[in-house]
Amino acid sequence: MNTAETYFHAERWGGLMFVAVAVTAIAVAAWTWRHSAFWRGAAGPLVLAALVQLGVGGSVWWRSPQDLARVQHIVANERVRLGIEEIPRMQVVMNEFARNRWIEFALAAAGILLVILAPQSSVWQGAGAGLAVQAAMIFLLDGSAERRAAGYLSWLQSL
Repeated sequence: MNTAETYFHAERWGGLMFVAVAVTAIAVAAWTWRHSAFWRGAAGPLVLAALVQLGVGGSVWWRSPQDLARVQHIVANERVRLGIEEIPRMQVVMNEFARNRWIEFALAAAGILLVILAPQSSVWQGAGAGLAVQAAMIFLLDGSAERRAAGYLSWLQSL
């Protein structure tokens, strides 16, 4: 398996991981929201972030095979397009990861502050917990995707 195949297969599995985390978050929210004010508060951020995770993870899972075929064609037949299309596309992706990392960190920090400052077992404390957990999960999954993307970009630049 070459580097492009390794990257896009891993991306596909990464997309599936996003979907799995989203489904788990929705299940937790659905199962617990009636239990207390805390869980009612947690349900909102859990589900809202899960909707983003479903969209991102599903689209990555869906498009990865087509992306692999496109890149394999470019590498085999039109290498000049790497510098015109694929390398600039991946540089944009890397910049988006850097921006998203700060957003995810800020959301996790806001969630943690709500957990600390909100009244015990309140809706706001639950909202903070849900926000912190989901932001941290996205941060971890994005970090893994960013590392894969950096390796793939290095490979592209070496061709």
